[in-house]
Amino acid sequence: MLILFGFSLSGEEIRKDSIIVSLITCSPGSEIYELCGHEAVRVRGIMNGERMDSVWNYGVFDFNEPNFVYRFVKGETDYRLAGYPFAWFMPEYVEAGREVTEQDLNLTQEEARRMLRLLQHESKPENCKYRYNYVKDNCATRIVWRLDSAASQRVIYPDDVRYGTFREEMRSYHRNYPWYQFGIDLALGGGLDRPIRGRDEMFVPVEMMLKSAGAHFEDGRPLVKETRVLSAKRGEPVLPATPWYLTPWAVGAYLLLISLAICGIQAWRKTIFKVVYTIWFGICGIAGCVVFFLVFVSEHEATSPNLLLIWLNPLQLVFAVCVLSRKLRYGAVAMAWYNMIAVGALLIVWPFQLQSANPAFFPMMGSTIALAIAYALISARKRKENEKISNYGAVRSRHHERGGAGSSRRGGTSKTRGGHSR
Repeated sequence: MLILFGFSLSGEEIRKDSIIVSLITCSPGSEIYELCGHEAVRVRGIMNGERMDSVWNYGVFDFNEPNFVYRFVKGETDYRLAGYPFAWFMPEYVEAGREVTEQDLNLTQEEARRMLRLLQHESKPENCKYRYNYVKDNCATRIVWRLDSAASQRVIYPDDVRYGTFREEMRSYHRNYPWYQFGIDLALGGGLDRPIRGRDEMFVPVEMMLKSAGAHFEDGRPLVKETRVLSAKRGEPVLPATPWYLTPWAVGAYLLLISLAICGIQAWRKTIFKVVYTIWFGICGIAGCVVFFLVFVSEHEATSPNLLLIWLNPLQLVFAVCVLSRKLRYGAVAMAWYNMIAVGALLIVWPFQLQSANPAFFPMMGSTIALAIAYALISARKRKENEKISNYGAVRSRHHERGGAGSSRRGGTSKTRGGHSR
């Protein structure tokens, strides 16, 4: 890993041992990990008589690390700070047509050198790793903390709140990717819905850039001295919005309509479509295993508590299996009642609690409740019919036995002591 750099700055006159620290903000891209943009620090000028132009990037990770996906889900993702020539940084963003904005910070030379020393020390192999947190410890928040350490005075950022919660801020930047946001709303619980301050919203690099532009030191000195666009935006790097009829909410509405139609057909035919129940509750159970893992095993702080665990939990797999066998029908009936009571209550109380739900969850919960009600009603009706048939058969059997005995007595002949028939 590179720690110091010596690269020329063509056409720029900088006095000896003078460095400029600036924020580099990259606009959102098309990949899901690019939707909130990216933030880095640029340090350029002359240090110890040598020209330098370096970038310090907190967003470096190695996808080839062992068990990367598992560790990511478990909340054990380690990112790194890497320093390298600024010329290596730009081509990726220029090629993608993403806007890159630079904000020169109004730091004294002592503050700038302190910032550089902090970055150099942290980029050493023994110090470079940090435990990544999507909203509290990422490429933007780390830079804010280092600025606080390097500045001789407190930096005061505008405290106006645009979004109010982490989840609402995410939704704003993920609006063209509703299925990605659906996954976030499924996996992350009420921790994302607690009220936040304006400074907390700076976990998104674009928001950090906007708030830095209005920040100042305690003595009134503005944080940002000059702003320029290094690479203009070309086209639309972010993918277009998903058509409304393919959004999670629309799919949830389709599923609810299909579920209600299936329930009606089942009631009319007095039968249960077991395959439908196995598929739907199997999906709910598998999703429930993921939610269960995130709540009780993952180290992501925002995954617990998650009220969706009442609906999506591994017990739904019991329903998916028990519905296939008559011997296990009591387990299926118990799960049907669980879904009617627990998921129904969850649907009722949801508006009165903290956690915000994806709109698609409600029709999907409705599908779960509708199928559970249909199963419970049809199972109860069939049980009563079977009891009637069983009772009717028992009555006929007893009647037949009595009738046979009576006929034997009436149709038989009695004999006298002499052996003659009467």
